[in-house]
Amino acid sequence: MTRAALPLIALSLALLPAQALARDYGQRGALFPIVERDLLEQIHSRLIHMEKSGETTRLNQELKRRTVARVNRPDPVSGLVRAHENRSWAFDPTITLAADIRGAKGELIHAAGTRVNPLDSVKLRGDLLFIDGDDPSQIAWALRQDPQAKLILVKGAPLELMKARQRRFFFDQGGKLTHQFGIRATPARVRQNGRVLEVSEIALPLRKARP
Repeated sequence: MTRAALPLIALSLALLPAQALARDYGQRGALFPIVERDLLEQIHSRLIHMEKSGETTRLNQELKRRTVARVNRPDPVSGLVRAHENRSWAFDPTITLAADIRGAKGELIHAAGTRVNPLDSVKLRGDLLFIDGDDPSQIAWALRQDPQAKLILVKGAPLELMKARQRRFFFDQGGKLTHQFGIRATPARVRQNGRVLEVSEIALPLRKARP
């Protein structure tokens, strides 16, 4: 075979149909049908089983019970103790704006980077009193203060207290306010003093044990 004939042979093989080049090697291993169930079908079957067995009803009742319990008695703010000494400091609420503040018509009210004190436009209507709702002496102290003060619990059952005392009680969820003001002990008061807030922790006298 001459070297010139090689390209002609290669071209002929390339033009042959695929069937002419294919070979049957037979079955090399066992074949099994696909038996995996669709994930959604499994979930649906599980839900039907839970419904029939009453598990769904039980889970719903447990969720309802936990929700009601959390509303009646939220998680207490961690890290707070009863005040053993008086402590006071000033809290400056001034913030630096990260973005422009614009009005409803797009007019610029404050440019980014401006330092703004919220007390210049919104006054604190009453003192903020932070108390342990499970401490009767702190509750009694708070109720003796200005009736316009807001009573904010860091522990206790606000709904029960509202019903018993006929006053509105709030709750410092997650300790956001006490942490922001730097409060470490209760009872504590936050009061406006000009352009700053005056924060005070107040040590109440301990009750003498009865003989």
